[in-house]
Amino acid sequence: MGRQCILKGQQKMKCTRAVIERHGGPEMIGWVEDDLPAPGPGQVLVEHGAVGLNFIDTYHRTGLYPIELPNGLGLEAAGRIIALGDGVTGFAVGDRVAYMGPGLGAYATHRVMPADALYRLPDDIPDDIAAAAILKAATVEALVERCAHVKPGDTVLVHAAAGGVGLLMVQWLKAIGVQVIGTVSSQAKADIAFAAGCDHVIRYDRDEIAPGVRELTDGAGVPVVFDGVGKDTFIASLDSLSPRGLLVSFGNASGPVDGVNLGILAQKGSLFVTRPTLFHYYASPEDRALGIARVWSMLGSGKVEVTIGKTYPLTEAAQAHRVLEARKTTGSTVLIP
Repeated sequence: MGRQCILKGQQKMKCTRAVIERHGGPEMIGWVEDDLPAPGPGQVLVEHGAVGLNFIDTYHRTGLYPIELPNGLGLEAAGRIIALGDGVTGFAVGDRVAYMGPGLGAYATHRVMPADALYRLPDDIPDDIAAAAILKAATVEALVERCAHVKPGDTVLVHAAAGGVGLLMVQWLKAIGVQVIGTVSSQAKADIAFAAGCDHVIRYDRDEIAPGVRELTDGAGVPVVFDGVGKDTFIASLDSLSPRGLLVSFGNASGPVDGVNLGILAQKGSLFVTRPTLFHYYASPEDRALGIARVWSMLGSGKVEVTIGKTYPLTEAAQAHRVLEARKTTGSTVLIP
């Protein structure tokens, strides 16, 4: 962020960005002001209209997912291009774009990004929806369609069905003809999950998950479980699967799963477990184009609607983290610069 950005006809401008110098609680999120950076060769300068908040941001902040320090926070945002570096083709100043990485630093008013990391934003998708959805919707696309290969007619279990990823996943699964059992922690969240399309909802704050799944499936269990909760739901997820079923463990909201004896997979039905990372599914240009086209199609069709439960000013990100970690959110949370 050291170089100044020279924008013709404009006075020198400032960029505000988050920085963490030590791992820890939300109070570790600090803020700095820099001169607006200039894009280098192959880069563009994006002015953010909205920034997405994701549970993975808390992992980076706490050190659960180790990162070099000092560092920024945030993986996804949407806005418009205000400057181009040398050699950039396919984009122009004023184009609306969104991104979901690489690297941290989306908690900012502006950001220099590699042009090839950007996705052109359709006119009918506003910045806040794109920032709330691109990482989560791409995650759902990859997990449902290219990781688990869920088929119409399947019955699957989705943990945290009223959360940001959960709500998108429930709608996506229903759009492709899947029966969905969701888990939630309160009646208010159960109502939200039902409204999103869940066929059945299990209140894990009062009922056991696996017996409920067995009852709903006449004892058979489900072929796929999508688990973004982690430690607290791992065994219940395994116990909910049918023989040779697949557990897609993609998050650690309750802490990481560790100390697993692989023999348990044999004991519970020759089960499969995967711990996928989104960017392995969006690694090549072909995969990126395929995945994002599907995401924009599902969002644009209205089959998957994005619920923004809460917005915060950008510099109130610490409070947004507190609410997210307390599991008091529904839908997606967005930071507004």
